[in-house]
Amino acid sequence: MKLLLSAATILALGSACTNAFVPAQVSTHSTALYSETLEKELVEKVAVEQPTRFDRLKLRYKGPKVVLSENAEKIAGFSYAAFDEAVESTEYSFNRNEVVKGMVVQYDKGGCIVDIGAKASAFLPLMEAALIQEPGSNIESLVNIDDELSFQIISEEDENGQLLVSVRRIEYRMAWEKVIEKQATDEPFDAECVSVNRGGAIFLVEGLRAFLPGSHLTGRLPDEDLIGQKLPLKFLEVNQEDNKLVVSNRRAVVEAQMAELSRGDVIDGVVKALKPYGAFVEVGGMSGLLHISQISYDRIDDLEKVLQPGQKVKCMIIDHDKVNGRIALSTKSLEPEPGMMLKNPEMVYEMAEQTAVQYHERQEKERKEREENAKSIVIGLGDALDDLSVGDDDSDAASDNLDSLLN
Repeated sequence: MKLLLSAATILALGSACTNAFVPAQVSTHSTALYSETLEKELVEKVAVEQPTRFDRLKLRYKGPKVVLSENAEKIAGFSYAAFDEAVESTEYSFNRNEVVKGMVVQYDKGGCIVDIGAKASAFLPLMEAALIQEPGSNIESLVNIDDELSFQIISEEDENGQLLVSVRRIEYRMAWEKVIEKQATDEPFDAECVSVNRGGAIFLVEGLRAFLPGSHLTGRLPDEDLIGQKLPLKFLEVNQEDNKLVVSNRRAVVEAQMAELSRGDVIDGVVKALKPYGAFVEVGGMSGLLHISQISYDRIDDLEKVLQPGQKVKCMIIDHDKVNGRIALSTKSLEPEPGMMLKNPEMVYEMAEQTAVQYHERQEKERKEREENAKSIVIGLGDALDDLSVGDDDSDAASDNLDSLLN
């Protein structure tokens, strides 16, 4: 229960307090001054704690009452009944994960205010403003005032009816759709490296982080110098459910080079490793097998006496597997004379192009000879069949002779 004190009561209390607490030694003037100060403090305290009737009326005042004329609805062209009906017929459905249109109306701390047509404005946090954000990005650099965008609702209404919305999640979903389309076409694409680690490097593909294993990086190691560079890539694994994206630079490079290579081409390479069955030669990022039987026409007892890791060689492509990026090589086909790879390999490399032309001519001549031989066999077979049918009117006997010849 609140108690209202009159001015007389306040003065009485002030006097009582003054008499009670002022020592006898204090002078009359000092006592009067002390009493006035105490009374003033008491009056101010009571005034603060107990608002006046005017203050209470002021808090309840809502402004002047607006009285509409009888013709107000006609002038406005819209009646209160029509307005109520329009409100009732309008459905405000803002469920979580729905995508709605909205407009950025104001920047706010840690994000911005978005008008999506709800009873309260929505809020777009900075981290949800874009899929790709540079370090130190602010909301002003990601969205503009009056921008009309699509937003995904990511929360339920709070106590003020406000929703949280996101642009990043819409862009994330669209990025995966583009990645799946790229995977379906299996075309190479360029992407920028954003970081490196012990196992490989991270590239941005349509705004998504893709992992490039170090074993699939052609011609270099995944070091800090790789950051900021763009490389041709192809997909190794695309798994949206597990948010897993793996790419390969070697596959893109190898397939591009394989498209330009043909059987019979002479190429430069570097010996990378020796095995009992031959040598592996790196050709423009690809690994080709130079089998021991394709090194020379002469027998090779010790491969290390002929080739060494790091040695530059010239080889001829005798076969290739473009799907798996494998090629079969030969230096035997480039020997001007049998055994030259063991006696003078430098001469073999110097005369490689000339010898390759002679090799192709010889192969073409042999191919034509094989075709002529096959043609002669077919003609001879036809003549034999004609001889069997001459002077023999018995078709059954001719058929038996033909069957016996073919068998």
